[in-house]
Amino acid sequence: MIDTTTFWTVTILMAIGTFLIRFSFLGILGGRELPAWLMLHLKYVAVAVFPALITPMVIWPDATGGAIDPARLIAAAAAFLIGWRFSVYGAIFAGMGTLYLMQFVLGAF
Repeated sequence: MIDTTTFWTVTILMAIGTFLIRFSFLGILGGRELPAWLMLHLKYVAVAVFPALITPMVIWPDATGGAIDPARLIAAAAAFLIGWRFSVYGAIFAGMGTLYLMQFVLGAF
């Protein structure tokens, strides 16, 4: 167990660090026009972050003890295809629907 002083020191330092990171974008750059090359690169941030958050849950899901689950792989493929062709919201709903359907069909529910 961590002692109280260390806990609060780390908590306060993390709060200051988080504030400074957010302030660097909102406070300093908030009212300025960003260069076109930077705006072009910022468009790809969401495209990179979304798969990075989802991939570990598909390949090593906690629900199966880290074993590969065919239902999750099929749902991820469906979400990828719909997201690639249509929209992010379509990908989310297609992935959820396919996951629940495959769990029901494969008997994982």
